[in-house]
Amino acid sequence: MIDISHYPAILFLAAAPTLWLAARFGVWLSRRHPLDDEVRHDFGLLQGAALTLLGLIIAFSFSMAAGRYDQRKNLEEAEANAIGTEYLRADLLPAADAAKLRPLLKSYVDLRIAYYNVFDEAEAGAIDKRTAKLQAELWAAVLGPAAATPTPIIALVVAGMNDVLNSQGYTQAAWWNRSPASAWGLMIAIALGCNFLVGYGARSFLTAKRLLFIFPGFIAIAFAFIADIDFPRHGLIRVAPQNLISLASSLPPS
Repeated sequence: MIDISHYPAILFLAAAPTLWLAARFGVWLSRRHPLDDEVRHDFGLLQGAALTLLGLIIAFSFSMAAGRYDQRKNLEEAEANAIGTEYLRADLLPAADAAKLRPLLKSYVDLRIAYYNVFDEAEAGAIDKRTAKLQAELWAAVLGPAAATPTPIIALVVAGMNDVLNSQGYTQAAWWNRSPASAWGLMIAIALGCNFLVGYGARSFLTAKRLLFIFPGFIAIAFAFIADIDFPRHGLIRVAPQNLISLASSLPPS
């Protein structure tokens, strides 16, 4: 089953008419059971409280998504720094081992750039498998010299490779960290209730008929915006691997 929160455009196209229908249902019900003046004041308080709650939930969800987006950007920078540092530390290895390690690191940089730029989930999974295989080769490239010459200098190269591998794990965890489906379900349920209350509280049917699509549209845009930031692969807002690209361009050709 497709999680539409992973696809901002689909989420907007699904949320906008659904929320509009909830508002129109409120209008339909208000024409059959209209509010009298005595009840309308209390209803206005309830409506205002519900809309305030919805606004707070949307703001909180956006804040969390923006925080995760910043985290992904910072981890991309940290990953590029770790790889660049390890490339320089390769000079501490014997010439033959350094000559073997540098091409592997350059291939690893290209593979990490591809991970950030890919759209298709199946292709991303294939890149993950290639990354795991290349990581094993990178570790073997420093493990051999470390076993042959266990000196503090070689240990520094091994520690740098450990940072390279760990940084990829941190990045992967940050890309997996998104708002759960249950949170989206609760937010959408509250939005449906608020749109119903807006429709039910409309004083004029003609005004509601003309303007009632605006509020659902705004809420759907907010949902799509949060999903776009929260899921970094299928939307317009993406984490560009600028630091990795800069690193790749700075490495000398093979």
